[in-house]
Amino acid sequence: MKRRIQIAQPFLGKEEHEAAKDPISSGWLTSGPKVKEFEENFAAYHGVKHAVAVTSATTALHLSLVALGVGPGDEVIVPSFTWIATANAVKYVGAKPVFVDIDLETFNIKVDDVKRCLTSKTRAIIPVHLFGLCSDIESLKKIAPEIPIVEDAACAAGAKYNDQFAGGLGDLGCFSFHPRKIITTGEGGMITTNDDYLASILKKLRNHGAEISEEERHRGPKPYILPEFNMLGYNFRMTDLQAAIGVKQLEKLERLVKQRNDWAKFYNDQFEQTEWIQTPKIPESGLHSFQSYVILIKESLAPSSRNSIMEKLQSLGISTRPGTHSVHLLNYYKNQYGFLPEDYPNSLEAHNSSIAIPLHNLMLEEDFFFVSDTLKSI
Repeated sequence: MKRRIQIAQPFLGKEEHEAAKDPISSGWLTSGPKVKEFEENFAAYHGVKHAVAVTSATTALHLSLVALGVGPGDEVIVPSFTWIATANAVKYVGAKPVFVDIDLETFNIKVDDVKRCLTSKTRAIIPVHLFGLCSDIESLKKIAPEIPIVEDAACAAGAKYNDQFAGGLGDLGCFSFHPRKIITTGEGGMITTNDDYLASILKKLRNHGAEISEEERHRGPKPYILPEFNMLGYNFRMTDLQAAIGVKQLEKLERLVKQRNDWAKFYNDQFEQTEWIQTPKIPESGLHSFQSYVILIKESLAPSSRNSIMEKLQSLGISTRPGTHSVHLLNYYKNQYGFLPEDYPNSLEAHNSSIAIPLHNLMLEEDFFFVSDTLKSI
């Protein structure tokens, strides 16, 4: 049988299977007590006051910008090298995404470029903790102390910047529980904040703008009275089925992140003498979550192109992906704003030369050796 090593696999077990039975048995399937439990546990783990569960990291970003009052005529700074959802969320509120380049050593937002892009219209900055490495939030705060920071922490559950967890570094943090992430609820997201006012607004926005939640109304003295609606909201509620799984996944997060760091260090050691592979940066302080292990191919030294290397690995049973894409190269944004590929040269290089290789918690030791040995042998 041919070996097949997937790029990612969710780490699920009997605990999640058993947990999903509770909402089914109780009949409370939509947002309710399990969502509340997941929110409280997630906030406690990441050292923040509030966590608000939603349907995805994309809706988390969208609601965060709405809660901050960002709208038409405003600008929001985002890195070009990121998943398209980061920029799309800015468009959803009618604002303009202002792209900046990345640092090729970290794949994260280039702080010096942010400084050059600040204008009187800048209403927020969205640094992305790409692949699980926290952005340099301290430097961003120094150059723009009055501008709200919305962390795109989609990849960064369990990651730390110095001694502080992702999600508590800026004004708001946005997490993903997609199956490619370290912990999953199938789909789903979370918004974290230490701001009481923002948390109260977010809870209303995710539930059509209702002044109280469905659980509060149904468990209250007058469940037959509909709530008041004082704002335009959305239906971005997480279900109790998802949250029940999330509670159990969160219990495993610390162990899963540690395992990923151990294997990331193994990969780094394996590729140390391979001159055409740039390995990901492991921070001296803080904690990389390694949602993905992404290398950069130095094509002037490499035996073949990035895509040829990926094709060869695929033929040998090793799944890979590009790190992500440069949004300024995608047709929707390129056509709307007239971007040229070279406008963001580091993002362009990462777009063309990055590879995510398999790193997940279902891999065996022999799988890691097979991946590293095969890649070095090309």
